[in-house]
Parts: sequence; C-alpha cells; structure tokens
Amino acid sequence: MGTESMISVKGIHKSFGTLEVLKGIDLDIARGEVVAVVGPSGAGKTTLLQIVGTLDRADQGQVEIDGVEVEALSDRELSEFRNKKVGFVFQFHHLLPEFTAFENVCIPGYIGGRDRAEVEAHARELLALLGVDHRAGHKPAELSGGEQQRVAIARALINSPAVLLADEPSGNLDTKNKEEIHRLFFTLRDRLGQTVVIVTHDEQLAVMADRKIEMVDGRILV
Repeated sequence: MGTESMISVKGIHKSFGTLEVLKGIDLDIARGEVVAVVGPSGAGKTTLLQIVGTLDRADQGQVEIDGVEVEALSDRELSEFRNKKVGFVFQFHHLLPEFTAFENVCIPGYIGGRDRAEVEAHARELLALLGVDHRAGHKPAELSGGEQQRVAIARALINSPAVLLADEPSGNLDTKNKEEIHRLFFTLRDRLGQTVVIVTHDEQLAVMADRKIEMVDGRILV
C-alpha cells in the first residue's frame, strides 16, 4: 500500500441485526484529497463515515488511517488515536453551550494532554483562518449558524488531525453560509494539506470535490 494513501478501506461489511448496511466496501483516499460521498438516504454513507472515523467497528474488513490498522487497537488506544488523528464535523455542531467559542476549540487539545499555551495559540490561529476570531469570546447561543459551524470546524482541527470527516456539514445552513462553508474545506486542503471526507446531499458541494463517490444500497457504484 503506497504511503500516499491517507485512508485505505478493504472489504468492509457491517450489519445491524439482520440488516446488512455495508456490503463489501473498498476505498482509497489520497493524502490531501477532498472526497464527497453521495447517495440516497439509507445507502450506508454515515455508517461508512463512522467506521472510517473509528466511532464504530466493522464486522469484517480492514481500515487503515495514516498507516495505522485501526482494528489492531484496543478501545483505549482507539480513543487516543481518534482524539489525535480524526476530526469530526456534524450537521448539528454539538458545541458546549456553557463555554465560549475559544474554549470549545481548545477542549480536544486539553483532553489530548497537550501544552496549554500551544493549544491556545493554535486555537487563535484556527479561529482567524476560519474568519471567526472576532467571535472567540462569545458563547454558541450568541453566534449565527454559520459562525457556530466554523467554530466546530476549528475544534475538529485543533489536534491537527490526519483526516477531517464531515457529515452533512452544511445541511442546516442558508445558501450564503453553505457556500462559504463549502469553500472553507478547500481552503483547509490548500493551506493545511488537510484530507477531507464529506458525506453530503448537496450536489453543488459534491461537484466541487476532487472526487465524488456514489453509494447505493451498501455498495460503492463504480
């Protein structure tokens, strides 16, 4: 397997009870690639994203991220790996309401046991890169939907993850914010060399991506 592969998935199967959701997925994603995963509801897109992001384990098959075979890790090692190597952005940003934007961004860095000053300096840089540094002292309820999503993206990037995974990241934003968030993913790739995998129903975003992967009924259409 070439070192240029950031994510390599081989023969992934996943069932919930008698329902087979993933039916043998093979997928390679290159370092610094922005990939959109599209397909109808129930195609298995989110399940695939959760397995790639180590939030769930496959019933069979292999997942390798940045050269690490994740099946071989214990739960504790997996949790540490996820904190350091995988950033998540969801449709509903899941910011902690009692903390400011700045504090929300710092939290995964603190959890990772990194130097506090280094985490805070990086948080300021990310908020500036994402255009919300002027909102750093505000709590989520005082931010617009687009600002909250930018803060959530900064939080996902605080530990400089190998992979950024986004599930319907612009799903509940208006057109202007949606377009800005879409452009941001490419800025992150260009500025940080970030590998990004986005599950989306948004055709405009899917077309912008380096590659569009279509899933139907638990399989990737070739």
